[in-house]
Amino acid sequence: MKKNFELVLVRIAKMSNYTIGRLYVKLETPVSKCVDGEMVSEDKRYLCDTLEPKRRNLKKEKKVAGRTAIPEGRYRVMITKSYRFQRWLPLLLDVPGFSGIRIHAGNYPADTQGCILPGYNRKKGMVVNSRAALQQLMFEMTAAQERGEQVWITIS
Repeated sequence: MKKNFELVLVRIAKMSNYTIGRLYVKLETPVSKCVDGEMVSEDKRYLCDTLEPKRRNLKKEKKVAGRTAIPEGRYRVMITKSYRFQRWLPLLLDVPGFSGIRIHAGNYPADTQGCILPGYNRKKGMVVNSRAALQQLMFEMTAAQERGEQVWITIS
């Protein structure tokens, strides 16, 4: 059975015009460690933070093009050539009601254009060091693909 490279995006702050999340890599084998004198088991490794557009309840609200976060779910991710950005970038496939959803560099909510921006949420309402976070993500995804693994992301 083929293994998958699993990303997990946990949305932690759903604000009025943007969404902050934490992006993790799911571990094949949970790791136990001592935290404050207690043993805890972790099943994922932190990679970076994320910035997305506003998360809307699409059952009650209308989608606003370029300003609506994609619905929660599990999506296949492929690295393909982006003609807009003129480089190879992750593309989320089969997102209901959305197309062209990429993971790309950017810092502010206006930069998202409906996509996911990796970085570090060190300043309110934005991510910094986005290019470095994207480079690390691309490195890990490319290595997984070279091992024959499919890349998936689960967004909650």
